[in-house]
Amino acid sequence: MHFGSLVAATGSFLEARTRSGEWHLRMEDVDAPRCSPAAAGEILGALEACGFTWDGEVIRQSRRAEAYAAALERLKAAGSVFPCACSRRELADSAIAPDGAAIYPGTCRQGLPAGRVARAWRLRVGNARATFDDAIQGRVESDLAREAGDFILLRADGLFAYQLAVVVDDAAAGITHVVRGADLLASTPRQMFLQQCLGVPTPNYAHLPVAVNAAGEKLSKQTRAAPLDISRPGPALLAALEFLGQRPPLELRGAAVPEIWTWAWGNWQLGRVPRGPALPGGGRNASR
Repeated sequence: MHFGSLVAATGSFLEARTRSGEWHLRMEDVDAPRCSPAAAGEILGALEACGFTWDGEVIRQSRRAEAYAAALERLKAAGSVFPCACSRRELADSAIAPDGAAIYPGTCRQGLPAGRVARAWRLRVGNARATFDDAIQGRVESDLAREAGDFILLRADGLFAYQLAVVVDDAAAGITHVVRGADLLASTPRQMFLQQCLGVPTPNYAHLPVAVNAAGEKLSKQTRAAPLDISRPGPALLAALEFLGQRPPLELRGAAVPEIWTWAWGNWQLGRVPRGPALPGGGRNASR
């Protein structure tokens, strides 16, 4: 767990708790071969060291394939999805979506080419558009055909895609508000359309600015973001609150974690969070 993860957790936790809501914790390990049980345990330990508490059991996507399969079957029965035989190499020259994914050109939309077999299943987007008011980023409008295309729900390796997993999980948990990093802002219109196809409610959304390094890269394990020093969680929490525009007082420097949370609960204002997709973050006080 690094500073960027802490920022997202802090913003969503405070928004839930200050509105007398529940805060649910989900391990989004749907891509099980790339996820480590040891790393998941370390994340939970870091959250506990920083004073986070959550409602109910931790949901692990790696254990929910049956629910995702059932949702896909519903979409098949409705004619909302189609099998696709295209490989990544065949789509290499496709246009690129804002989040870096290839925009599907529709090769298999009207049926599999002769002699080809299905590798994946895609959702038919058609002329769908999505518009919503993000609580932080403001009005967002998306033309799904131009910005996403028919996106994958079941991958060629047999794993369910993130977009399907989060929509099914949010609906199953009765999630009313999603507070997360703006790196997922481009995914929200796809998830909203999928919610409509499945007939499940659409939550309210608030996308926090993501912390980036000096090169403008999102803090992550891929960009070698330093892990949190959980032996000193106080400075990291204060840095996260400062990043989120909450302006904690200097008197909290050196304060214990419970004291920091007490101040945060009494002073949290979503309206103070800076508007914008990314901000520099993750200084010395936030990591080792």
